[in-house]
Amino acid sequence: MTLEQTLKFRHELKYQINPHQYFIIKQRLRHLLLPDRHAGPQGEYHIRSLYFDTIDNKALHEKLGGVRDREKYRIRIYNLSDRIIHLEKKLKRNDFIAKIKEPLTRKMAEALAEGNSEVLNVPGKPLFLEVYRLMRNERLRAKTIVDYVREAYVCPQGNVRVTFDKHLRTGLTGTNLFDPHLPTVSAFDKRIVVLEVKYDDYLPEFVRTALQGENIHRQSSSKYVICRKLLKENAWEDQ
Repeated sequence: MTLEQTLKFRHELKYQINPHQYFIIKQRLRHLLLPDRHAGPQGEYHIRSLYFDTIDNKALHEKLGGVRDREKYRIRIYNLSDRIIHLEKKLKRNDFIAKIKEPLTRKMAEALAEGNSEVLNVPGKPLFLEVYRLMRNERLRAKTIVDYVREAYVCPQGNVRVTFDKHLRTGLTGTNLFDPHLPTVSAFDKRIVVLEVKYDDYLPEFVRTALQGENIHRQSSSKYVICRKLLKENAWEDQ
């Protein structure tokens, strides 16, 4: 049995909503769901991800081309801290998603950002070895940093997680994960909030009802693609 066959795939719904829709939906959900335990006093936390792609921008092209089965690789930290650092692989299979992750040290994360794959040559770590091979054979490299603030709510029924991702910004070609002064720019209209709903086998009716009535529509909202498309000169545009 492969590692992928042992994964629990989940449903994922994405929407781009305006401030009015955000306020209404949030007011409904905050009385129905529990706040995420990782959130700070304001109910939010900061996420920074460093995304990787191959020399021919496979992840980018597959997303733009509507490929149903695809993968993305990234390093993720929280609140600009090096206390928790994960190497992650996000898998998309039709309308379902799953994630595999392994902890990294700051030294390892910095080495990967610089293109040093040898830190992942660790026997017994399938994700490390997979990324190691991609870096050596397909020149998987750090491409861009994606920043945003997340407000999250959870529900035990259906293992539901609802997130509002705000202030999406990109580091363009910057790859220094731990630089608190990294120059970033807004990835799109500052007022847009990305609403994501993830759940296992079913979405409770009271959650579904809370999302209805505000004229929101599912749409593709890949933060990586949104941020990559902001670059003024992209080699992939001519491929």
